[in-house]
Amino acid sequence: MEPPEIIDVSTAEVSCDGGGGALGHPLVYLKIGPEGWVDCPYCDRRFALDDGTQPAGAGAGAGH
Repeated sequence: MEPPEIIDVSTAEVSCDGGGGALGHPLVYLKIGPEGWVDCPYCDRRFALDDGTQPAGAGAGAGH
């Protein structure tokens, strides 16, 4: 099943409230991982990184 909407973003950390004001859902904060996208657990919107944008935690030099 395809997500109802795909939103291209330029940051690996996003938030979603369903976009419906009072008819939306609670505000949630999501991190895009190595796959380059994340789906909202409430409304199934997919947030996808623009080409060239790093996923959360990538290139941060973790462990160095």
